[in-house]
Amino acid sequence: MLAPLAAAALMGIQVGAAMVATRLVIHDAGPATLALWRYAIGALCLLPAFGPTLWRLRLPVRDLLAIAALGTAQFGILIAVLNAGLLYLPASTASLLFATFPLMTLAVAALAGHERLSLPKAVGIALSIAGVGVTLGVRTGADSRGAALVLLSALIGAVCSVLYRPYLRRYPAGPVSLAAMLSAVAALAVYAVLREGLFSTLPAFTPAGWAAILFIGIGSGATYFLLLWALGRAPASVVTAFIALGPVTAALLDALIDQRMPTANALAGLLCVASGLALAAVRLNGKTLGR
Repeated sequence: MLAPLAAAALMGIQVGAAMVATRLVIHDAGPATLALWRYAIGALCLLPAFGPTLWRLRLPVRDLLAIAALGTAQFGILIAVLNAGLLYLPASTASLLFATFPLMTLAVAALAGHERLSLPKAVGIALSIAGVGVTLGVRTGADSRGAALVLLSALIGAVCSVLYRPYLRRYPAGPVSLAAMLSAVAALAVYAVLREGLFSTLPAFTPAGWAAILFIGIGSGATYFLLLWALGRAPASVVTAFIALGPVTAALLDALIDQRMPTANALAGLLCVASGLALAAVRLNGKTLGR
């Protein structure tokens, strides 16, 4: 059962790398347009591998519509709302707010009766969030609009992560990933054309910006697959807890890019996050992964 945890860890690390890359282009396109480019590239990466399987599955219309709605919400609306929040907040502050994602997921899963609200799991997730705070430093005076948008994006992700589970137990993660991502791309395209003037002017990305978009897009395809694959095999609260690795990864990458040693806060935060994730994923009462 270590494989889902490894997949979740890779997902968290890629989220942090994408945060760093997104900073290069966040002011060069609207929130929906940037999300559209991101997931259009990701969907193109998944299409050759999972397109034929998705076609052969012949998903019932009811399930296909549910997966499409979840994909549109989690990887369309969520990213657009998060990008909008980044217009008002520093990326570090937004990362700290978004790190509440796993606690929200645990609460939603408990309310839905999908998971048991255990003390070790809750403490572990809280410790991982504290590690993010140690890494970034506690910041006050956050713009209320930006904070509300980032917290809303985390709540959307928490709800979707819980609702995905029945479909991921019924169908392979790859085709589900592709169907959900294609749905998100379609919804984002409509919004970007109507509200952000997509295609009315050429994108203003620099060569470095295009490289960042390609990196984010290719990584997003892999990340989405890893996330859904892990959600089909482990509790949603445990999987999403690894998102705490994102801000820590971003802080370490920033130090590497600036050619400086990681701060003591970053190293202490990494230790705190690792300890929290280990506690969140321990075997409880002989049951695997805290189920």
